Amino acid sequence: MTAPWWRGAVVYQVYIRSFCDSNGDGQGDFAGLISKLDYIAKLGIDAVWLSPIHPSPNRDWGYDVSDYDGVHPDYGTTADFNALLAEAHKRGLKIILDEVLCHCSDEHAWFRESLDVTSDKKDWFVWADPKDDGTVPNNWLAVFGGPGWAYSPARRQYYHHKFLRQQPKINWTNANAKRACLDVLSTWLERGVDGFRLDVANAYLHDATLTDNPAIPPAERRAYEWSHAANMQRHFHDSNLVENRKELVDIRHTVEKFDDRFVFGEFSEEFERSGAYLAPNEGLHAGYTFGLLIASKLAPGYIRNYFEDLAKHPQHWPCVSFSNHDVIRTVSRFGGGPEGDPALAKMLFALLCSLRGTTLIYQGEELGLPEVDLRREQLKDPVGDLYYPIAKGRDGCRTPMPWDSAAANLGFSSGVPWLPMGPAHKALAVSEQEGNLDSPLEFARHFLRERKQSAALRLGDLAFIDTEKPVLAFTRTHEDERIFCAFNMSREDTSFTHPLIGQGEVLGLGCGNSMDRGNTVHLGPLAASFRRA
Repeated sequence: MTAPWWRGAVVYQVYIRSFCDSNGDGQGDFAGLISKLDYIAKLGIDAVWLSPIHPSPNRDWGYDVSDYDGVHPDYGTTADFNALLAEAHKRGLKIILDEVLCHCSDEHAWFRESLDVTSDKKDWFVWADPKDDGTVPNNWLAVFGGPGWAYSPARRQYYHHKFLRQQPKINWTNANAKRACLDVLSTWLERGVDGFRLDVANAYLHDATLTDNPAIPPAERRAYEWSHAANMQRHFHDSNLVENRKELVDIRHTVEKFDDRFVFGEFSEEFERSGAYLAPNEGLHAGYTFGLLIASKLAPGYIRNYFEDLAKHPQHWPCVSFSNHDVIRTVSRFGGGPEGDPALAKMLFALLCSLRGTTLIYQGEELGLPEVDLRREQLKDPVGDLYYPIAKGRDGCRTPMPWDSAAANLGFSSGVPWLPMGPAHKALAVSEQEGNLDSPLEFARHFLRERKQSAALRLGDLAFIDTEKPVLAFTRTHEDERIFCAFNMSREDTSFTHPLIGQGEVLGLGCGNSMDRGNTVHLGPLAASFRRA
C-alpha cells in the first residue's frame, strides 16, 4: 500500500507575523507569504504549517482566539487566505492550520455568553465556586505561573485557565462545546485546508471533581525554568487525563471524513498518559513532545534515548522537531555563537531530516539563524514580560525573517517591524546564502532534494549502532534500501569503525570533512556522512 503523504513529509512552520510583510505595517501577512511560496517550494517542502490565523487580541499572539470562523485582519482578508491556499496548492504545497481548541480568548463570544448563568453556554467553560474563604477552588497551577483560576465578578465564580487568565479553558465534557470545537475543524477542512497542528493536544479534558494535583517529590523536579512553580506538581487532574485519548480519536474521525488530510498534536506534559504515543489508528495521526525541543546539550546519548523510548511504541508515527516558535533557536541552544554557526547548522539540519518521522522545520532553521538577544523594552511575549530577567520569553526566536541583506529591515518590511530584526541575521539573509554552495540554505535544499529520492530516509525503520562519544550512528531501512548515517557531534576530529562503512556507495548528503579507510570513517568537526549499506 502507498503510505499517506504525511509519513516522512517535511513540514515548514511559518510564524506569519514574522515571515514577510507586503504592506509596510510591520506585520507579516498572507500576501507576503504568497510572495515567498516559491522559496518554500524550492526548499523541498511538502506542507506549510501556519501559526494561528484567526482574529485574536494577541494576549498570547494568536493562541488566544476570539473568532474561529475568521482570519486576523493583520494578515489580510478571507479572500487573501483563499488566494494563499490556491497558490500553495498550485505549487504542490499543502496548508496546515494551527488550531487552539483547548482554550480561547476571554473576548470570544462563547465566553461572553458563558458569563450569563441563564445562557445555553453557561457550562461551555470550566467554572467552579470559591472555597468558603473566597480562595481558588483547588491547587491547579497555570503553565505561565500562578494559580490556574481567575475570578469573575459576573458569576461570582472562578474559571479555569491553563495558561493566561485571558485564555479560559473550554469544557470538552460539555457535548455542545465539544461539538462546536469539532465543527471548527470541519469548517476549515471544507474550505480546503489539508490538516491541523493541534495546540496542547494533551489538555482537552479536566477532572470534573476538581481533585488537587499531586506534588512532584523534590528530588524528581527539573532544574529551574520559567514555569518552575507549575513543574512542582503532576498535572494529572487539570489536564492529561487518560480519557483524553478518546477525544483524540474523535478529532481524527472528524478529520478523516475528508480525504487525504493530516492531524498531529503538540503534547507538552505526561506524554504517555495523555495519548502522545498512540498509533495513527488509535489517536491522532502523529504527535510530538518537547523531548527534543528542550534539549540543550548536543549529546548522542540524548538523541538515542529519545528514539529508543519512542521505539517502545512501534506503531506510533512521530513528528520530529528541534525548533519552533516556543523555544530558543536550535543553533543557539546547541552551542552556536551569537553570530551563528553554519557548520553546526548544517549538521543539525542533516540529523533532523534523517530521523524517523514527519519532519518539522521552523522558519529560518534552514538559514542557521541564531537566537536574537532582545532588550527588556523590546519584548512582546507575556512570558518574557512576567519572567524577565530570569527568562526573556519566546520573542528571540520569533523575530522577522531576513530576506535581503541590502534592503531596509532585511527585506522583511518597508515599515517598522513588530519585533526588531536580528543584527547577526544580516550575514545569514537569504540573499547572502543563495548560490553559495557552502551555505546552510543551499545545503538544506540539496539535502531535501536528495532525501525525496530515498524511501529509507523518509519511511524507513531506525536502528542505532553502538558507538563511542561523540559519534551518533544509525541505519534507516525500508524494504531493500538501507542507509548508514554517522554524525560527529563534537568540534574535534574523530573516527568510527563498523563493517557497514566499507560497504556500498558514499552518498552526497554529508557535510563537513569525512574520509573512509576500509571499515573506518574519519569525521571532521560537526561532520555527517551517509552511505548505502
